[in-house]
Amino acid sequence: VLQNLSQTPVLRELLKEAKMPGTTVKIESPELFMEPQLIKLDQPGPLTLAVYQFLTEMQETKKGVVTPKELFAQVCKKAIRFKGYQQQDSHELLRYLLDGMRAEE
Repeated sequence: VLQNLSQTPVLRELLKEAKMPGTTVKIESPELFMEPQLIKLDQPGPLTLAVYQFLTEMQETKKGVVTPKELFAQVCKKAIRFKGYQQQDSHELLRYLLDGMRAEE
């Protein structure tokens, strides 16, 4: 069960989908073969780290309710309009989340 911090049904549904066991994305092209590439990534930013920690907690938790407080707090740091748990457009929240993670790359 995912605790609803505000009126963000699209984000809640997206995060619930990511929690489903066996959820993977695999893109293959039979016409394209490449040798594996080794890529060294920098440390993740605070928003990316909060997403990772939240998804990890959802997968590993034995608790009945997972609260995305830290993730929501990091989104609020990028977009203060979401502070106060007021009803906001969930599509806009998702856009800020994804744009914020992209900016941290």
